[in-house]
Amino acid sequence: MVHINSGGVKIAVCEYNRECSRRCGVDTVVFLHGWPLSHLIFEYQINLLVELGYHVVGVDFRGFGASDAPAFGYDYNQMARDVHNVIRALGLSKITLAGFSMGGAVALRYMRIFKGFGVNKLILLAAAAPCFTMSENFPYGIDKRDVDAMIEKASSDRPELCRNFVDEKLFARVHSNAIKGWFTAIAQSASGIGTIKAAVSLRDEDGRDDLRCIKVPVFIIRGEKDTVVPVAVTDYQHREIKGSTLFSLKNSAHAVMYDELENFNNFFVKALVD
Repeated sequence: MVHINSGGVKIAVCEYNRECSRRCGVDTVVFLHGWPLSHLIFEYQINLLVELGYHVVGVDFRGFGASDAPAFGYDYNQMARDVHNVIRALGLSKITLAGFSMGGAVALRYMRIFKGFGVNKLILLAAAAPCFTMSENFPYGIDKRDVDAMIEKASSDRPELCRNFVDEKLFARVHSNAIKGWFTAIAQSASGIGTIKAAVSLRDEDGRDDLRCIKVPVFIIRGEKDTVVPVAVTDYQHREIKGSTLFSLKNSAHAVMYDELENFNNFFVKALVD
């Protein structure tokens, strides 16, 4: 693990197959996690991609995982700047940018602000975009009051919030207590301030302009049983991003990278090679 300086904030980054990428010029996959997690959720994709010879980079957003947790900078613009600083500091190119949930929304903001710098392909995984919550002219997300309740819970009993989020929201299939405990521990590793302030961004950000700025191939992978990012949201993404390809996992909820692990990995590799 290394830390990249982004305006005085240390962003934690894990790289795999770096030397192979230098020798062979292989493509790079950059993973952006969702709220309130870290890049560790992609373990079973990172393992596969390393075996396949890809250069893989996992980024922890500010306030999450092993990154610094400043009191500021949890809006999508700043998190996209953090990603840009990582990409430039590591000299990355030929990137497939893969964003899960909030990470998908940040990936889209990156594509708009930085005109897709270094990115050849975008993969959106149950992306909380363009809006996570419903409004008068966007009737597809979840109720803002539900996010307010999560923010309130994070302010008084964040460990229980994390446990309940994993138990009630992430999965459609039955998984072992060990797996649920693993996801819960990752969620609890986030800072309190990052958990709260990123939830505020999830509630309030509007990324509809981001969808119209994508000039690279886009693949959308969603779980049909997702109640965190309803299928109506990913349908909207698919309509608004011209030429996008949609993959659906019928027995997956929000943790689309794990609920149907083998099927997901097959879709993901297909998106990489198409």
